[in-house]
Order: sequence, then C-alpha cells, then structure tokens
Amino acid sequence: MNYLNRKLPTIKQLQCFLAVAHELNFRRAAERMLMTQPPLTRQIQCLEEMLDCSLFTRNTHQVYLTEVGVQFEKQARELINQLGHLVREINRESCTVKIGITRTLDSSLIPSIYPAFKLLDDTNVISSHQLISKQLLQMLGSGKLDIALVGEKPLSHLQEFSFYWLYREPLMLALPSFHPASLNDRVSLKDVADLPLYWFSRKANPGFYGKCEAYFQKLPFPLKRIPKPDDSLIMLANIARGKGMALMPQSMCVSMRKGLCYRKLDKSDNDIGYYCHFCGITGSFIILRKT
Repeated sequence: MNYLNRKLPTIKQLQCFLAVAHELNFRRAAERMLMTQPPLTRQIQCLEEMLDCSLFTRNTHQVYLTEVGVQFEKQARELINQLGHLVREINRESCTVKIGITRTLDSSLIPSIYPAFKLLDDTNVISSHQLISKQLLQMLGSGKLDIALVGEKPLSHLQEFSFYWLYREPLMLALPSFHPASLNDRVSLKDVADLPLYWFSRKANPGFYGKCEAYFQKLPFPLKRIPKPDDSLIMLANIARGKGMALMPQSMCVSMRKGLCYRKLDKSDNDIGYYCHFCGITGSFIILRKT
C-alpha cells in the first residue's frame, strides 16, 4: 500500500503537460484546456517541482521539450489513455447515455435527432444536461458526457472531438412590439440601432462571440451591447418594456407576451450568415469524443 503514501502527479497536471507538449505554446495549450494561461503555467511548475527536473526549455519565442520531457510525454500519454479507456468501459457498463445540450437550443425542435433522444429517454438510458457550450466541452473532455450538442463549432479540441453538422435555422430578432421597425416583416440592424442588444460574454462561447464582434465592428453605425441575463424570461420581459433587443434562434422564439414580437432579419444582414452563422443562419453541431 506504499502507493497511497507517495506524492504523485495529478491527472490535471498530466493533462496540462500533454497540452503544452502538443502545442509547444502555453497560450494555445491553455485555450485547448479551456483555462487561462497563469493556472496552466502553475500546474506545469508544480509538476516539474515534484519531478525535480525541467520538462520544457523556454525562451521568449519558443518552447521545447527537454530529453526528460520527451520520455515523460510517452509515459504520461499512455497513462491518460489507459485511464480514459477504463472510464469509458465503466460508463458503457452503466448503460446510460450522457448527453449535454446547450441551453440556447431546444432539441425537441431538431427533427434529425429528437426521435432518437425521445426513444432513449423513454427507455431510461439517457441522462441530459443543459449548460453553456464551454461547460459542455469541459464535461465531454473529462468523460462526464458521451455526446454534446452545441450551437457553434468551437476553436479548441479539434484533435480530440469529432464534429457533425446537424441542422440550420434562421436567427430572429426579439424587439418591442411598439418599436417602429416592428411594422416590417423583416428588420435591419440599422433600423433598431437605437435599442441596446442583449449580449453574452466572451467566455460563454469564444468562437461565436469573436465572429459576431468582428462583424459588429464593421457596421457603419454603433451597436450598443448590454449584459444578457442568465434567465431568458427576464430578458424577454425587459424587451417587452422597451429595454433592448436580442438575437435568438427561431426555435427559441416561443415565449409570447404583451409588448414583445419576433421578426426575421433583413437580407442586408442575412449576407453575414456566410461569414459567422450570425444573422442569416444559425444551427447546431453534435460533438463526440474521438476514440
């Protein structure tokens, strides 16, 4: 039982080490691990202190594995793979499919997958979670989920996960029904530029956020953004009182109340759908871990 008293590297330390060894760049490795750079650096430093050796040679421009680091990478990768295999085998024996769905999508309105989800749910072999995309990716990466359904293909984890495009639907504009623009069947962002846009934070979905912000910066008029409440019903109630507007997938535009309406976006804004799945088209990706 001596192994119980020995101080050993944590799984997190090994994962951080392997991320840096793969990227040879601390910033990209942090993005891959869905964390900021300082805590990742601390994990590597603690690992090197425990091993009493340097695993990387660093300078201001590049990062290299030391000879010890090269050997340690092979062993660490094998340990992580063995542990991952063990977890997957245990999960298979539980006969439960763990599915994560981003809270911005309603899976019941996705015809390509809902019948299968409903069948699994009826036979009690499905466990679902509704979280933001970043949390779903973290759970998928740690083996706590088998499948994740998100609205945007993330920029990280491209080597670990397989992505499959499922469906497309238009983004709608939720706005006050007494706003002059609501008289039109289609609305341009320019027509509602006097209203602030309820908008999410970068950390919730970095890839989608960056694409949208890049487009906003190109608009010939200012577009004010205000923090989006966690509760969408509170946001829609504020919109009904004239406090702002929001962009929402068509499948989520089901809540009706006095003072609130939904409108399609004008074709002038639809053009940017090809650029960032923003105004013309939104949709979802289903993500699986690569075996």
